[in-house]
Amino acid sequence: MPVTSEAREETDAGEQPTEDGDALPINELFYSLQGEGVLAGVPTVFVRTSGCNLRCWFCDSYHTSWEPTHAWMDVDEIVAEVESYEQADHVVVTGGEPLIHDTVSDLLRELDDRGYHTTVETNGTIVPDAPIDLASISPKLANSTPTPDRTRDDGEAVDADGWAEKHEANRIDYDALASLVENHDHQLKFVVTGREDMAEIESVVAAVRDAANVPIRDEDVLLMPEGATRERLEQTRATVAELAMEYGYRYTPRLHVDLWNDAPET
Repeated sequence: MPVTSEAREETDAGEQPTEDGDALPINELFYSLQGEGVLAGVPTVFVRTSGCNLRCWFCDSYHTSWEPTHAWMDVDEIVAEVESYEQADHVVVTGGEPLIHDTVSDLLRELDDRGYHTTVETNGTIVPDAPIDLASISPKLANSTPTPDRTRDDGEAVDADGWAEKHEANRIDYDALASLVENHDHQLKFVVTGREDMAEIESVVAAVRDAANVPIRDEDVLLMPEGATRERLEQTRATVAELAMEYGYRYTPRLHVDLWNDAPET
């Protein structure tokens, strides 16, 4: 369901969609294959909310962050649309950052009641009060900060409205990360641009291990090549695969990019 092609509501970059009762700002709702992480390849329904509390310069869904668009759907409408894809029993709730919306917890409870396996894609800065089968946590490294020397694929500058400072100040929350890994099955998924990222990844993993009261296995730490297009992945994935082998972490592909490049709703 191409939600944003049916009803489109623009929000100025830097603003968040305003919560509307039990409705959520939905950017996309579609059926595809999970492209990343331990469940890569599993047929899945994706519910993509609009709005984010961070601004990664390489965001692969900039219509949820830098230029947020959405249609409002209430929880019952979303669940009905999910149920229309009868082949799937996995649902990914993603964004943007879905956990900025309180109503996402209501949605997750409804999906849990119906027996769906739910994955939440989160940047790890917000602790939810909801059932989640897999917390797919992507802590944002310094490589994500939208500094003035970085531009999106469309050539636009990314340091809009002072986001570099805001992003850098809020991109890591160790208390939230510890709570997420303690309370949910989890994967820590790092977007890697090159070898220079590994020192920070090692530091973040060590800090989360120190803060959390549960073990974090090396196989729960995933390295994912940065890139939202096949051309960009061609530049990064071999290096990231080699780093995964060197450090004993898990490599995750971006299967949807390999299959469909940067097409929407994939």
